[in-house]
Amino acid sequence: MEALSLVGLVAASAAVAGAARRTPVPAPLLLVAAGLLAAYIPGVPDYALDPHIVLPLILPPLLHTAALESSYLDLRANIRPVALLSFGYTLFATLAVGWLAYLLIPQLPLTAALVLGAVVAPPDAVAATAIARRLGLPHRITTILQGESLINDATAITAYRVAVAAAVGEAASWLGGVGEFAVAALGGVAVGLLLMVPLHWLRTRLKEPLLQNTLSLLIPFVAYAAAEQVHASGVLAVVVVALYLGHRAWQVDFATRLQEAAVWKMVAFLLESVVFALIGLQLPYVLRGLGDYGVAQALAYAVAIFVFVVVVRFVWVFPATFLPRRLSSRIRAREPEVTWKAPVVVGWAGIRGVVSLAIAFSIPLTTASGEPFPSRNLVLFLTFTTVIGTLVVQGLTLPALIRALGLPRPDAYAQTLAEAEAQNRASEAADRRLDELLADERNALPGPLEDRLRTVMERRRNAVWERLGAVNERTGESADETYRRLAREMIGAERAVFVHLRDERRIDDEMMRTLLFRLDLEEAAAYREED
Repeated sequence: MEALSLVGLVAASAAVAGAARRTPVPAPLLLVAAGLLAAYIPGVPDYALDPHIVLPLILPPLLHTAALESSYLDLRANIRPVALLSFGYTLFATLAVGWLAYLLIPQLPLTAALVLGAVVAPPDAVAATAIARRLGLPHRITTILQGESLINDATAITAYRVAVAAAVGEAASWLGGVGEFAVAALGGVAVGLLLMVPLHWLRTRLKEPLLQNTLSLLIPFVAYAAAEQVHASGVLAVVVVALYLGHRAWQVDFATRLQEAAVWKMVAFLLESVVFALIGLQLPYVLRGLGDYGVAQALAYAVAIFVFVVVVRFVWVFPATFLPRRLSSRIRAREPEVTWKAPVVVGWAGIRGVVSLAIAFSIPLTTASGEPFPSRNLVLFLTFTTVIGTLVVQGLTLPALIRALGLPRPDAYAQTLAEAEAQNRASEAADRRLDELLADERNALPGPLEDRLRTVMERRRNAVWERLGAVNERTGESADETYRRLAREMIGAERAVFVHLRDERRIDDEMMRTLLFRLDLEEAAAYREED
């Protein structure tokens, strides 16, 4: 791919994703639609998906960002449903969809059908996270969907490798497949456990934010490559490391956290945008490869496979939700009550994404005997249509389904109240600590400076409570929102003066950048509070 084509892809994807923020349609759907349209515009380059780029270079940072933003404590509290989906459902879908495809398509051998089953089995981490954020799903459902999508790629990739080995004629057995899965899963977790503590130690010892963030960008690739080098699951290694680092992020220097959050937010935005655009851009390549299969016949198979994928998920999700609760009193006592609405949402939210396409494109061209891989082009087409079908059909209807079910959205008032109570307890601890420090004569401060410390502390204490207070009838703002708006206006006035002084050559550019940096930190703090 030429440099200009790559730049064009990134720029166009970012533009569409940015425009999607002004529409009620989720960005992934608009990006896929834009890719489908762009694929047939004359002059648009051929963006064939390269699995050797997607799996080792795009998947690790996407998984890393998703895991960093996940909660280790929430995932641990929901480990049973997450494991049943990420391991149990993915293997069940591989076998069930593969068997149904084998029965449906006469020319498709069982081994190739199982390859198809493994490829379309895992819901996508990027798609699930993007949809969950947009819809404001109940917290537990969001945690379960994110946890599933973080781990299920490892299960699907391992199942795919076993199925491919059987399809190409290499020595493979069910017992060998189970052994390979165990080695990949346990090995990936082991590599993650071995890396997470040294990497965190190194992050806390580096004092230069630039070096710390460089290390942060390298971590997902290091974890993935190290695990794959020993034939373990790179996906699980990346997730384990990222969950640990995210849980311990508070121990890293504040400047690093600020920069790291901004850097990873940008990286995730660009990669997610490009990934979904690439999905749409694959249509011409997939259609050219159909070969002996007619379009009408292939489309009929595609509709059937899509229905199989959707139905098989419900077949697994409902028993996996209610059967363990019926059989175990400990589960009933430990976990919150579940109604039928939750598994309906979880079942319908199984949206596939770029990982399925990347795995499908990595299917070998020939078998061990040199013969063409059986029905490879049809498997690619069915994977593509399944991904598009889940993104469009399920992605577009999921918001309406959630509204129709009347699922409770996160209670903004309760969340703000909990935040206020937490801030109040922290402020009380800070107040006690300040009194202890000022009792030491070495920490003596002039009265105005001591008052400034207490004012800043009191401001943090009151800021959240003020969001719960009365609203200005003229502006619709709370007192805290008005305060932040006025603070930003004041900062803007200061910034204009600094630029004016620089233009008059009364201060140089270096001094202006130093002064603006201080203002930027204050304004960033105001925006982060508002978010």
